[in-house]
Amino acid sequence: MIKFLPASWISRKFKKNVNIDPLKPGQQNPIKRMATPTFDQLLEAGCHFGHLKRKWNPAMSPYIFMERNGIHIIDLYKTAAKLDEAANALKQIAKSGRKVLFVATKKQAKESIENHAQSLGMPYVTERWPGGMLTNFPTIRKAVKKMTTIDKMSKDGTFDNLSKREKLQITRQRAKLEKNLGSIADLSRLPNALFVVDVMKEHIAVAEAKRLGIPVFGIVDTNSNPADIDFIIPANDDASKSIDLILDTVCAAMAEGLEERKVEKLDSNDEDKEAVAEAAPGKRRRMRRGENKEQAPAEAEVKVEETEETAE
Repeated sequence: MIKFLPASWISRKFKKNVNIDPLKPGQQNPIKRMATPTFDQLLEAGCHFGHLKRKWNPAMSPYIFMERNGIHIIDLYKTAAKLDEAANALKQIAKSGRKVLFVATKKQAKESIENHAQSLGMPYVTERWPGGMLTNFPTIRKAVKKMTTIDKMSKDGTFDNLSKREKLQITRQRAKLEKNLGSIADLSRLPNALFVVDVMKEHIAVAEAKRLGIPVFGIVDTNSNPADIDFIIPANDDASKSIDLILDTVCAAMAEGLEERKVEKLDSNDEDKEAVAEAAPGKRRRMRRGENKEQAPAEAEVKVEETEETAE
């Protein structure tokens, strides 16, 4: 039977063995600090629990703090640093108006991923990963278009002219497409990044993204291989509290990036209006100058005619 360690003991052990170099006077932190979870919050959520020692992947050894009672303990200071780095990168992606695809098909993460992705207006996959979704994206788009075609049929009255059996078949097909592809209906092109919960379970999605050069953000546990992940977040990927805490942090950063994008758009629109307003008087002056030039030859012709008449 596995005995879980008390949080207070782990906290004392971490703080005793880990040395953090304080910033010198006038030195700035290279990473912009946002609402990153504290050490105690990560500890309370259970982010430090890894897998059994016999299931570990040696590539995860830099992120393992210690082993106790046959269980690996993840270094939460490294988790906090990597989470901050990933949040900053995702913020920049959201700020530039690009899409991030969230992937989590395990039971503990489905609801959380769905809620967070919907709040940001981002696509997500919580059912079975459709093979070739990234590498064979045009075929997936055809399936999504078929779903929209069925919706049009139900609206324009074509659906009512079908037989009862045909209606039943089309309805079942529509429900199946909605279940598997409804969450990516608005994804008109390949996503610019992938956020994965449990990279070992979603290895097909990671492999497809790697093949296409799409950056991958992933929650990586001690039994996973971090080699194919561009932004690693070493943490427990089995506990719902751990997943929720990481998603809260990442999505808060992305929401901040989207807000900054809106503000920049408003500022640029105001600047354009001011530029147009400043350019308008110049245009009027040019038009007036043009009118004066046109009037001048006409007046000259009239004067010439008058002189000719007086001469006669």
